[in-house]
Amino acid sequence: MSMPGGFEMVIIVLVILLLFGAKRIPELARGIGQGINEFRKASDDIKKEIDKGKSDIEEATKVKEKETTEK
Repeated sequence: MSMPGGFEMVIIVLVILLLFGAKRIPELARGIGQGINEFRKASDDIKKEIDKGKSDIEEATKVKEKETTEK
């Protein structure tokens, strides 16, 4: 299945205009944008938590190695 061409895109846009109306489209786009921003923020927070966990594990491993070499 290939990407829709120019004519198909025009038809899709016209159908969207008919279904939602010109007033609702900016509201929908704004809502989608806010959703994308929140998703990005959540994924960044998850990445930070994972990195923090990795660094905590690395520090704990270094401390254990240091303790075993001292004995």
